[in-house]
Amino acid sequence: MPHTEALLFPLAMVALVAEAMTAALAAGRRNMDWLGVAMLGCITALGGGSVRDMLLGHYPLWWVQSPYLLLLTGGAALATIGIAQFVHRFHTIFLILDAIGLVVFTIMGANVAMSMNQPLLIVVVAGMITGCVGGVIRDVLCNDVPLLFRAELYASVSIVTGLLYIGGITYGLSPDIVIAAAFAVGLTFRLLAIRLKWEMPKFVYDSETK
Repeated sequence: MPHTEALLFPLAMVALVAEAMTAALAAGRRNMDWLGVAMLGCITALGGGSVRDMLLGHYPLWWVQSPYLLLLTGGAALATIGIAQFVHRFHTIFLILDAIGLVVFTIMGANVAMSMNQPLLIVVVAGMITGCVGGVIRDVLCNDVPLLFRAELYASVSIVTGLLYIGGITYGLSPDIVIAAAFAVGLTFRLLAIRLKWEMPKFVYDSETK
């Protein structure tokens, strides 16, 4: 396992479980059956990395190489069915775990692209895809406007995290220090955005007013 992935592996496992559980709750709000719950959990948690790898030609996909990830994410989604009535009490915890997942997956995605000697722009986009696209797929399947395309700061956090990580590695800093710094800044940025309701400017167009 590459050094960066080894450092982030424990947090990645926690983030995968959290993403699968939030997807299960979304499935429950759409009255999906148990198979739909499990599938949506897997797709949400693993979708960003899968899309990145397919676009970059990076094979095998993470869950193909490690099939237990399907059991982990699908099992977490199904387990959510049994505790759904209590989950609302842990809303803040889920927000924190989602923020951790965004940052961790962004760093891991950027690392994959860098290992393939991709240019800076592609590395940043690869990190953003890894961190954000799973949630986009979840929202599309649930017939919602994806969080990525709303005003809330989400993709911006991923871009900043990716740039910090790339910059630190490019300048030859210790991977441990770079990962810690990118993780801390990205997580703080995302949590502040939630707390202070920071948003991107909105484009509002109503043709009836013309």
